[in-house]
Amino acid sequence: MNSGVATLNAATISLRSVGKAFADKPPVLSDVSFDIAAGEFVAIVGPSGCGKSTFLRMLAGLDRPTEGSIMSHDDANSVSRTAFVFQEPALLPWRSVTANIALPLELEGVPRLERNLRVHECLSLIGLSDADAAKLPRQLSGGMRMRVSLARSLVTRPQLLLLDEPFAALDDILRQRLNAELHRLWLEQRWTAVFVTHNVAEAAFLANRVLVMSAHPGRVVEDVAVPFATPRDEDLRSTPEFARFVGEIARRLRRTDTPALPAGLNPAAF
Repeated sequence: MNSGVATLNAATISLRSVGKAFADKPPVLSDVSFDIAAGEFVAIVGPSGCGKSTFLRMLAGLDRPTEGSIMSHDDANSVSRTAFVFQEPALLPWRSVTANIALPLELEGVPRLERNLRVHECLSLIGLSDADAAKLPRQLSGGMRMRVSLARSLVTRPQLLLLDEPFAALDDILRQRLNAELHRLWLEQRWTAVFVTHNVAEAAFLANRVLVMSAHPGRVVEDVAVPFATPRDEDLRSTPEFARFVGEIARRLRRTDTPALPAGLNPAAF
């Protein structure tokens, strides 16, 4: 992690023996324990159905564990402000870009002048012009809609940002471009981020750490430090070191049905 960047507006997360089951069904998650420091960017990869999205919902307070505890606090030891970026942008079709971004501030009762200032700030952050700001969602490309969804989350000035495969529906070139934009925003604002993805290269590019989960029930079987310094640019993806690291994480992911795995990877090997 770049220790020169302040993390005063970020959340810390602690999970202890977290499990989740629904009704009489087998558990979705079992014995999940780890910590995330303020300002860290952690990516989670795992097989489909291993409980990654359920885990994010619990971090957001939209669901509760049936076992164990989840604690999320800011530096003042109060409950952290959390924002969630979903797989689909979920923009209101009758509201303009500006009005969609302003919505959470309206719901919080933020005065109009402050709302306008913060929305304008977020429009600049995600690179949208004044002409784009007046458009309706149907007039935007898929990548633009996802940028607006991200801006709607950032306008709340979160301490914890949760992202559930936000770029999964985009083509690879656009996905890589938005990865770079998200990395830049994180470096500038340094909220704590938890990012769920099926794309190992995406996880390796964005994160400080990659958590690898097993299937049925989901457990964290690898906690891997990403060895690449920040800031990162798109040229990193073409290096042999990046390819080797991604390949090793992918091999670990393919073995997640094996009950016992080695303790972890040595970042110095890359």
